[in-house]
Amino acid sequence: MALLINNKCINCDMCDPECPNEAIYMGAKIYQIDPDKCTECVGHYDNPTCVSVCPIDCIKPDPNHRESIDELAEKYVRLTG
Repeated sequence: MALLINNKCINCDMCDPECPNEAIYMGAKIYQIDPDKCTECVGHYDNPTCVSVCPIDCIKPDPNHRESIDELAEKYVRLTG
């Protein structure tokens, strides 16, 4: 499942540089995560790095983009070629 950043985000800039897929970007008011690029760090790390560096715990699973570990791994392969 892709992740999302909820409206508790304080734009601390911690998550953006941590994303190996460049899925995190600045939206109109807060950071956003592109679900087409988010693999929850599958293929890169054991755990999502954005979640581990977020000081206020505002990065959560996106209920609108549910994906299995296998689907996330396939997305990783597509993104990294």
